[in-house]
Amino acid sequence: MRTGIDPTPDAPGIRIFAPPVYRHPYDGARWSMRHGALPTAVYACACGLTGTATGPEGVAALVTEYDAHRSACTGTPAPMLEGRHAA
Repeated sequence: MRTGIDPTPDAPGIRIFAPPVYRHPYDGARWSMRHGALPTAVYACACGLTGTATGPEGVAALVTEYDAHRSACTGTPAPMLEGRHAA
């Protein structure tokens, strides 16, 4: 993941990075089955929930998870479950 441009709870959202497969028309591999770099995704919500994924299936699942969470989330931070409040 590239740092500095990923979403945070202070700047919520989703970032999907799907690198293009570059094929120069004269490299002789134009119709090859070589794959480019794996796509990655990261999201953060104002409530503090975050998630990351790598690979086509993982990114698709993360987008679905983010969409479901966003439609149900109130945006308020989740309560801390440490110290006195954990019990």
